[in-house]
Amino acid sequence: MAFIKEESEDVRIKETFRVKHEDPEEQTGLMVLKQETQNLNEMEEKDQYGKHRDFIIEEKPTITRNTSHKKAKKTKPFICHCGKRFTQKSNLKVHMRVHTGEKPIACDQCGKGFAHKQNLTVHMRVHTGEKPFPCQYCGKRFRQLQNLKCHITAHTGEKPYTCPHCPKSFDRKKKCEKHKRVHTGEKPFACQQCGRSLASKDLLKKHLKIHSGERPYTCQECGKSFTETERLGVHMRIHTGERPYTCSQCGKSYTQKNCLDYHVRIHTGERPYNCTQCGKSFKCRTSQIRHMNIHTGEKPFACVQCGKSFAQEFHLRNHVICHSGAKPFTCDQCGKSFTRKDNLKEHKTIHTNDKSFICDQCGKGFTRKDYLSQHMKIHTKQIVCPRCGKSFAQKRNFNLHTARCSI
Repeated sequence: MAFIKEESEDVRIKETFRVKHEDPEEQTGLMVLKQETQNLNEMEEKDQYGKHRDFIIEEKPTITRNTSHKKAKKTKPFICHCGKRFTQKSNLKVHMRVHTGEKPIACDQCGKGFAHKQNLTVHMRVHTGEKPFPCQYCGKRFRQLQNLKCHITAHTGEKPYTCPHCPKSFDRKKKCEKHKRVHTGEKPFACQQCGRSLASKDLLKKHLKIHSGERPYTCQECGKSFTETERLGVHMRIHTGERPYTCSQCGKSYTQKNCLDYHVRIHTGERPYNCTQCGKSFKCRTSQIRHMNIHTGEKPFACVQCGKSFAQEFHLRNHVICHSGAKPFTCDQCGKSFTRKDNLKEHKTIHTNDKSFICDQCGKGFTRKDYLSQHMKIHTKQIVCPRCGKSFAQKRNFNLHTARCSI
């Protein structure tokens, strides 16, 4: 009977060891307890039973202490003024850089600053050319894992983020959030210099370069600089002659996709952008935004030299050239220079004799749209002399007539 009792106590001790084995912090204690158990087996039945009972009771406080220790790890005593909590003071200190804008970690090659060390690590791949994340479908490589995940949706066609206001879906959550502001009209990102509000952080970042004059991306062919690398890429097609976007209906090609989208609407007659105040429709969003300034009177783009304000950014860019006297747009056939690109384009029609603006009533062609508009008045004859009733297409002819009309 003593042997059976002793064996049952051994089983109980082993079970105790089995339960405790999963906790790595108690491994050292278990080794000591195992030695004590071997000593207990050599003792008498009565003493052995008593000792084992004391051992199990002694283990209970250890379990309670470890459990409370694990709970203590979950507490986040360091709180930021924005409400976010942290387990360590150092993590809170790093988080505060979000609010202060501090970027103490600098790249030793280009000097760019970062708030976090891991951001610098990713940035260094720009200099080293390292792209450690390959696409399993096409082999294209990426510097960041998140960029690879977004790219894969192009192969799978997955668009898991749907706008709650319209049926449109997106492959990225960020794109969906940005799109929703089209419906809500929310513009949470404000420029600290001019007070203009924008719908996204990216738009604010681009807008700030207007004030700073920063153009870090330079064309190696002609020296022209750009605020964004995407714009430089599009510009390079001028030199390469690449026109990757072709209209399926007429075969006309374009350097940019948005130019093709705009062109296709000539065939379809689509005008998807509507003014919320007067209901007028437009083929492109830029025209809608430009039109909206008529109702609001807003002129957010101010010249830093004379203070003159403009409703659109490209009007400001054209105006700034007036101060510098520069004429960056040169005709490649006669060498004549112009301050604006549209003036150069208009001038080139002299050499090409391109008359793409056709009157739909008589078929006559014109090199400029305003010439066509002026010509159309011949068919309508909008100005009527109140004395004799004669009609005129042009105001100057009407003025000459009124000076001679004696009726």
